[in-house]
Amino acid sequence: MSLWEYANPKKFLTTSERVLPYVWAVSLACIAVGLVWGFFFTPDDYRQGSTVKIIYLHVPAALMAINGWLMMLVASLIWVVRRHHVSALAARAAAPVGATMTVIALVTGAIWGQPMWGTWWAWDPRLTSFLILFLFYLGYMALWEAIDNPDTAADLTSVLCLVGSVFAILSRYAVNFWNQGLHQGASVMRAAAITGSDTEEKVSNVFFVPLMVCIVGFVLLFIALVLYRTGTEIRSRRIRALMARERAGA
Repeated sequence: MSLWEYANPKKFLTTSERVLPYVWAVSLACIAVGLVWGFFFTPDDYRQGSTVKIIYLHVPAALMAINGWLMMLVASLIWVVRRHHVSALAARAAAPVGATMTVIALVTGAIWGQPMWGTWWAWDPRLTSFLILFLFYLGYMALWEAIDNPDTAADLTSVLCLVGSVFAILSRYAVNFWNQGLHQGASVMRAAAITGSDTEEKVSNVFFVPLMVCIVGFVLLFIALVLYRTGTEIRSRRIRALMARERAGA
């Protein structure tokens, strides 16, 4: 079975309708378990107190904000190379989801940062690139709405997606590129947290395990929302095509 079979709208709709209930169920279950476990059954951090528990919302949302844009990039490149309409519609469908994840990450980051840094916002390299990424999300959605021809809109938004990917990468690796700034370095994917080695841990297992449950839940939630919205975009495109055909016939 070839992956390109799902470029057929009918095949995509049939498959997504079949798997969506399971993805919804597992994603919501993981998020519920992870948040309840993290907020109510983990101890306060010895430095940050209970404030650290916002990690269960902030980190998964930030990961999906960045990876959501990269998913849009891959879908846009598929459109440019192979001209599959489903890929362009999937990129369009993912944009509002990614933008929402970016807002959640920015707001929870501000709530987390205020007691830690003494300020709600700082022009830190990672924070600044994250804000610019959000503006690219808004620009991407606005560009789709501003152009009537869907193929032209897909072409132009693909170019915008390529440019915005620079800021998606900066949002992920800004701390590695610049040693300055308030934001800490990567602290989740740490071998010591998984293997229990003697090297310094940045995230203890007591926080790491429920955090991973939340991350899995957010990933599946993103997939469910994109599948659902892509199906909606396909149906909307069909309706517009039928209406245009009727007007032409009249």
